[in-house]
Amino acid sequence: MDVWGGPPGAWAGAPQARRLKGPGELEIVAFERGHFTSYSACGIPYWVGGDVTGRDELIARTPEEHRARDIDLRLRTEVTELDPDGQRVRARDLESGEESWTSYDKLVIATGARPIRPDIPGADAAGVHGVQTLDDGQALLDTLEGTRGRRAVVVGAGYIGVEMAEALIKRGYEVTVVNRGSEPMSTLDPDMGCLVHDAMEGLGITMVNDAEVTKILTGEDGWVRAVVTQDREFPADVVVLGIGVRPETALAEAAGLPLGPHGGLLTDLSMRVRGHDDIWSGGDCVEVLDLVSGQERHIPLGTHANKHGQVIGTNVGGGYATFPGVVGTAVSKVCDLEIARTGLREKDAHRVGLRFEAVTIESTSRAGYYPNASPMTVKMLAEHRTGRLLGVQIVGREGAGKRVDIAAVALTAGMTVEQMTALDLGYAPPFSPVWDPVLVAARKAAAKVRGSM
Repeated sequence: MDVWGGPPGAWAGAPQARRLKGPGELEIVAFERGHFTSYSACGIPYWVGGDVTGRDELIARTPEEHRARDIDLRLRTEVTELDPDGQRVRARDLESGEESWTSYDKLVIATGARPIRPDIPGADAAGVHGVQTLDDGQALLDTLEGTRGRRAVVVGAGYIGVEMAEALIKRGYEVTVVNRGSEPMSTLDPDMGCLVHDAMEGLGITMVNDAEVTKILTGEDGWVRAVVTQDREFPADVVVLGIGVRPETALAEAAGLPLGPHGGLLTDLSMRVRGHDDIWSGGDCVEVLDLVSGQERHIPLGTHANKHGQVIGTNVGGGYATFPGVVGTAVSKVCDLEIARTGLREKDAHRVGLRFEAVTIESTSRAGYYPNASPMTVKMLAEHRTGRLLGVQIVGREGAGKRVDIAAVALTAGMTVEQMTALDLGYAPPFSPVWDPVLVAARKAAAKVRGSM
């Protein structure tokens, strides 16, 4: 019997295993503590903001569809203990409270990540929301529809914080973002993050940087009424936490399974937990190899989780597949401003001891004379002397974000910036200048590398 557990991304693996092994060959039991399976958590901010009209649009496969594939799916059931030596898991039915043990031949751990809640007074008050699951999204919508006040504070300015700030603006709220960093989007270098800062303030969002939240105040009814930093107080009728997430690996740690420096499970290329032939893991609860730095990282993204699920499902189903690693590609937006990055930031390169050259260029999304050409800023890092591409960040309007995929392929291939200048990319005035902005940056980086030699 195979026991499966976890959130959306890893669910891609259970159907894959079923495709390879029929019901008579493989028994699959799946535990899920929530109400939903196989949904897009990345789409929750767009549901909250009204771009996606209903929750069901985010659901890829319903519980009934999984059960129709002969997967024994147990919703509202939380695994409370792992016993690798005895090859069994203990689970509690959250409706009845009953607990029982289930044995396994193969175990898949896909417990995902949990939103970080600051260890401060009021963090668990009514009206304070993390946004990680469909249940979280529904709870936030219920609050937004039932709250008379129109003041929202978002704590944190990473992907979730920025996207939720936009969603709340669309809902008609007065939005303040309180950010511990010097600029929003810490996945970018500060000189690129400041472009995001300007765009957010252009939307009417109040950005407060270099601010640490010290407590959340509540009224006599227990409902949130303000967020407090070292020197200011921000009135709030609702608070959204966008501080980030941590791997949900408490059960794995208690069972003695190997964790990495960021708290995620460590696996081999087949996504098998190191040192355990009968346990696999994938999604936001694992650490992955960064192909650029050569180090383990925790990068909680749905793209990785879905690939992990496919690899795990293939291996559990008797096939063979591997997941070689990532280069750290991500894209987001604030209204019409597109934000993208891949590879290393300056501080990442410094941390792993790489010397580099950095260049920043300004270009346009189309030929300058073509209607609606919009500005775009591209920053590129190349290794000192070798010219190996290390990272790219892009901020711009329509057509900017997905250009990062050019750099992602170049990073994966280990290309130099000199080699990138010869890439045969598509060109026509409605789509790009003669020299695509990414190639303009590569030319400038290549020249700087040659000059350093």
